[in-house]
Amino acid sequence: MDVLAVATAARAEGPLCDPCLGRVVADRSHGLSNAERGAAMRVGSQLQEDTPMEPLEPEACWVCGGLTGRFDAWADRCVAAVGETEFETYQVGSRPPPLVVENDRLLRELIGVDPEAGESIRSELNREVGKRIGALTDTTVEFTRPHVQFILDVEADSVVVEVNSAFVYGRYRKLRRDIPQTKWPCSECDGSGRAGTMACPGCEGTGFRYPTSVEQEVAPVIEEIMAGVDSRFHGAGREDVDARMLGEGRPFVVEVLEPRRRTVDTAALTRAVNTAAAEVVEVSPLQHATYEQVERVKSLAASKRYRAEVRFAQPVTEDALSGAMEALTAAPIEQYTPRRVDHRRAALTRVRSVYEATVRSCEGTEAVLEIHGEGGLYIKELISGDEGRTEPSVAGLVGADATVTALDVLAVTGEEESFEDPAYLR
Repeated sequence: MDVLAVATAARAEGPLCDPCLGRVVADRSHGLSNAERGAAMRVGSQLQEDTPMEPLEPEACWVCGGLTGRFDAWADRCVAAVGETEFETYQVGSRPPPLVVENDRLLRELIGVDPEAGESIRSELNREVGKRIGALTDTTVEFTRPHVQFILDVEADSVVVEVNSAFVYGRYRKLRRDIPQTKWPCSECDGSGRAGTMACPGCEGTGFRYPTSVEQEVAPVIEEIMAGVDSRFHGAGREDVDARMLGEGRPFVVEVLEPRRRTVDTAALTRAVNTAAAEVVEVSPLQHATYEQVERVKSLAASKRYRAEVRFAQPVTEDALSGAMEALTAAPIEQYTPRRVDHRRAALTRVRSVYEATVRSCEGTEAVLEIHGEGGLYIKELISGDEGRTEPSVAGLVGADATVTALDVLAVTGEEESFEDPAYLR
């Protein structure tokens, strides 16, 4: 069926607005709007019929009931609904009334064209309202992870605005021991801070096992400055509570939920965090990031470099200890799930590698070791042997019980590539 025949057949079914008429042949003549297609089809059809042109108000259209005449109004409502929330990208979704969707399908059935021909009313609504939002706000449509998503519920006559998360990437240095990476709820009160009508004695009413955490020092500052409603902390693994994180720090991303501000000065943001967390946590220069950076931080294989202060049950010589370091790098390390984590880790044997091991000092029963190992290597057990669960171990190789008295993480580095991917950072 040619276009004029389509136009004539469609018009014969009842009053039809230009967009609804043009939408049936939306795959023709790219660059035109459906309204322009429909207007041209109407003129051609009526010229062929030699009938007088009569204007048709959108409200008289039997298919959409005037919906195509309200694109401007819906765009205005979207802009009003988003208010002062900052965004650069957006997407529009919609829920047209079921009757309109059915009429759109029925029109094609009545005139004998493919039910999938042209464009759906939902697609046109999304696109036309979206074009107007972009013009009003100087923003860009994005179909993957837009900053803001507008949902038009036509039947309910409502606009819902969904503000997607913003992401900030950096590295943190944990300067004190006995601080976890993330919030650690008190196990005695399940984080409530209460024991009946009294404050929980286990946490003194705070709801947390430890007074603070890296997350609590960093995330609230970023959340407040970006005017979010909540935040989530994503780290590239985690160090033990009693270990410091030094060197260049551990990669992390703070996800800010429903932020009203996105274009924040990251240098000022870095200063604000470091001022608030002074002498507890320090962050490297922060950067705006994308969602993909979260996945990268969580999944990228990484090696770690440690400095361990060790106490032996009896004096050891530097030569014996150096020999043990060489032996560790020469053989795979087999570690059965350590006793200290067997309540939260599957019981199995893990094989890891030690890339480098060095004796920094050795005097009597005290030594300082520096070890660079594969991600997932349990460093305390590598030194103590964990009652035979780790083989080989420093303790086993020197023939003396060994205990880590202080542990520092000096570096967290991607095994094959950097955590910092320019494609995901701004």
